[in-house]
Amino acid sequence: MVYNIIKFGIPVLALVIWASVFTVDERQKAILFKFGEILSSDFEPGLHFKMPVINNVRKFDQRILTIDQQPERFLTAEKKDLIVDSFVKWRINDVEQYFKTTQGDEAQAGRLLYQNINNGLRDEFGKRTVQEVISGERAEIMELLTKDSDEKANELGVEIIDVRVKRIDLPSEVSESVYNRMRAERER
Repeated sequence: MVYNIIKFGIPVLALVIWASVFTVDERQKAILFKFGEILSSDFEPGLHFKMPVINNVRKFDQRILTIDQQPERFLTAEKKDLIVDSFVKWRINDVEQYFKTTQGDEAQAGRLLYQNINNGLRDEFGKRTVQEVISGERAEIMELLTKDSDEKANELGVEIIDVRVKRIDLPSEVSESVYNRMRAERER
């Protein structure tokens, strides 16, 4: 009799303890829910307790994340096309707000952030000539975009660390015509 209690009691007790404990890594932020309603989101790294079945926990990456989209086509003030390749570094700073606005979906947060950044890039490139964009004001553009997009990103519960333009190219048809002109001049 005592042997059966020990035989079945210890595994059940271990299962209850296992279901009542959760850990938060220093690279994570966590939200504690009670039947889908947010109870708490201010957990320090370490071991924490919850009520099994009643509470559940969702964890999010607190490290710096990168969004690297496909190159986009933008018009300058001179109405010339440029193909711009850029990326964004971001991280979650308010996990509760992040969950409320994106349901914790990193891909959705990335889409919303990149829409804001693309709009900012479009505006900044539209104010400048090709020469200004390529040489002199590139750092200024990235600094302005980082500030502006960080303000907008606070609504999502995220912080923009950096916005960078990796590469600026001319469209292939323009590049081809430039190369053809160069060949023709060389042949002359």
